[in-house]
This record gives sequence, C-alpha cells and structure tokens, in this order.
Amino acid sequence: MPYPASAPVRERAPQLLRRELQHRLDTLARRHRVPGAQLVLDTGAELVALHTGVADAATGTPFTGDTAVPVGSLTKPYTAALVLLLADDGDLDLDDRVAAHLPEFRQLPDLTIRQILSHTGGLPAGADSDAAARTTVAHYLAAVCTARDALFPPGTGFSYSNAGYVAAGRLVESVTGMAWREAVVALLLEPLDTVPAFLGTEVGTEPGVEPGTARPVAAGHAFNATTGRVRPVRQNLAPLEAPAGALLLSAADLAAFGGAAIGRAKALPADVADELRRPQPGARPGALADGWGAGLALYRQDGRLWCGHDGNAMGTSCHLRAEPDSGVVVAFTGNAGSATALWRELAAEISELIGLPVPAVIAPVASAGPAAPADPVDPAECAGDYRNGGIRYRVEVAGDGGLTLSVDGDLPLALRCFADLRYDLIAPDTGRPEPGGWFHRDRATGVIDRVQVSGRTARRAGPA
Repeated sequence: MPYPASAPVRERAPQLLRRELQHRLDTLARRHRVPGAQLVLDTGAELVALHTGVADAATGTPFTGDTAVPVGSLTKPYTAALVLLLADDGDLDLDDRVAAHLPEFRQLPDLTIRQILSHTGGLPAGADSDAAARTTVAHYLAAVCTARDALFPPGTGFSYSNAGYVAAGRLVESVTGMAWREAVVALLLEPLDTVPAFLGTEVGTEPGVEPGTARPVAAGHAFNATTGRVRPVRQNLAPLEAPAGALLLSAADLAAFGGAAIGRAKALPADVADELRRPQPGARPGALADGWGAGLALYRQDGRLWCGHDGNAMGTSCHLRAEPDSGVVVAFTGNAGSATALWRELAAEISELIGLPVPAVIAPVASAGPAAPADPVDPAECAGDYRNGGIRYRVEVAGDGGLTLSVDGDLPLALRCFADLRYDLIAPDTGRPEPGGWFHRDRATGVIDRVQVSGRTARRAGPA
C-alpha cells in the first residue's frame, strides 16, 4: 500500500501493539527455524522491546533483551561514526587523501577517507577471514590496496568492501593512538550506554566472544538438513577485521545507535549524524540499497529516505532502519541465517501496524516496474571473467541464449537482463527473481567492463 511522505505514524494502543508484535515474532521465529530473536520498535511516542526463544540451541539458554548477538557488518556504521567524530573534532578531514595518513595507500593517491566510508573508492572486498588471520594489517592493506586491483577510479562507482573498513579502523588507531576496540568503547559505546562485547579469536571460546564479556551472548546457528535441527556454529573473524565486523549488540543497542544517527540522541553531534546518512556521489549499491552515506545505507520508500544497515555473522542476521522525519527506529537481531527471511516478513507486518513502510529489502527489477525483460546487448558482449580481488565471477551464454553467473566456480545462476543493463538473479529453488546488480560500460569505449553482483563490483579480466 502507498504511504504519503507526510503520513504520521499510526497511533495504536501500546499494549495491543506489543501483543500483536510478540505474537508475530514468536510465530515467524518458529516458521523460519530461528532459535531466538529480538525486536525493538521506537516510534518516538512508544518504545516496544521484545525477544523470543533461546540464545543457544545446544544449551537452551534463554534469549533476553540484553543478549548480545554477533551483528557482522553492522559494526561498520560504528567504525564510520568513529571516523566522523574525529573529523568533527578537527583531527582529520573526510576529503583528506587516505595515503596522507596510511602509507599502505601510496598506490592509490587520489582515494579519500569519505570514499572508503561510502564504498565508492574502488577497493576490492579483501581477503577472506582465514587468509586475513595469517597476516598483519599493514600487509593486508598493502596487498589489496593496489593500482592493479582497483575496480574503478575513486568516486565513480560502488563496491562494498571490508578492506575499506579495515583501513578505517587503522585510521582511527593512527589518529587516536588507541586500538580500535578501545576507541569504539570510549568514544561511542559508553556514550550510547552499550555494554561492550566483541568477537574473540581464542581457541575453545564459545560462541567466539571475548572471555569475561559482562553480558549474555548468543550463538549463531545453521540448519542441519540431515537431522532437521538447527545447530550452533563457530564465529570466524580475523583480529584485523574487527572494525568491519567484531561487535556483538542487542536490538536495543542498535536502536540506540539508530536514534543517534537521526538526531534523537546526544551521543552523535548533529553534523556527524547528518554526514553518516548524507547521500554520496557515485554510490549506486544495486541490490544492497538505494544509496549510501558516509557509513549508512539509504533506502527510498514512498517519498521517504530511511537510513540503516544489515549485518550477517556466522549464523546470524541483524538489521537496522531509521527514518529522520518521523523519528521511527526499527532494530532486529536473529541468531540464524534464516532470520533474514523472518525480518522481511516482520518488516512488512510492522509497516501495516504503524502505517509507515519499513524498507526491508530492495525489490528485484522485475517487481519494481512495468518494464519487460530485454537483452541489453548481444549476450556475448557481457560474457567473460570478472574479478574483485581474489573473487572470480564468470558470466556465460547459456544454451537458451540467456546469461548465467557463477562465483568462484559455484553453481551457475540464470540472469534475467533488462534494457538498462540491470539484471535479476533467478533463484534455482523457486524460479523467482531476486535482486542482482548491473553491468557497466566503460564511458570512453562503450565496452562492458564491469559487473556489480549484490553490491560488489568486479572488473573484467578476460572474455568468455
């Protein structure tokens, strides 16, 4: 249903709203095999905080409102906020060249701090956690931040990059003289009244959190098709990746940050909150969002511009949405990969209950308008190998003349292409379109030289 931009949040008796949301959270958690979840809905007038299920399916430990969940990439907005706080204090400028602060970037002299925060710098994704655990931050950055591996000139495209946030964390350490963990606690978590909890790397630590964490924590879970049960899984994050994914937070913690990001709390100065969500040039995230600020994703929904971020650790799915005009904040954590589907359903139901659309996911192209599919060019023009650092994407012409995409040799997925070079991925189990990405032409030659896949851009490495 359409929601006018000026529509107020629908008033509803607090107890009725709480009861309805608790019922839906319980029901959807069972349906999607999610052991435990948390939801916070803050309308500005009412705060509803709910939880359901268990934090660890193996032990039966109950989920509580204070339980901290590995939030994965939802750590990134906190790291971005740290950098913006330093800029607000005059310790750096967002338009500074990164190379002026970090020598590992000398091959990329034009890349700015603002661009690494908004994923518009052309950096590759970065090494996987196992490889990152075997090296140092300096060697990691020097290996990925090269002219050879740059995906596009800074500021001209978008490619989601963990490496950029490893660099942001190193920048915080360089400017403050504190380790990233110390800085995020002192400058952000404490002002937000958030009890610190981080992923750890110690062998035998379950579920992978720092020993002595002063709050309950949740394990991530995966579905075991053989037994029909969910089982806890171990987290896997290299120490140097902490600024990109090491935080454990509750939905209440995320809601507090979301409120600060739209100017409802003093933990973030107004200029910092504005910069977090100010749309950045060149930021076309494709399937991830409608735009990007200097740290937060942006979602356009019926005349409103929401901000937020999604985060997935091993066996978790966590989400934050906030809308500045209405002041509404929605935060969700779930301790299973299938919680993403739970979140999508729950966000739709919250939208109906409060009369305001909560954007959960970007729609596939086929669902976004009346345009009919069309071959953008001769499929052979799109076919070939594309690379993002060590990740290989292969686009091939299928027997029916359409295109398929495989990542690092995995099962090829059919693409449904459109005249503007966007494409949907066709889910092999359902046959339904899912948000895919874009093919991009070189502006000078007109040749298709890049493909964006779920927010990551890969540069052509060779023909089919």
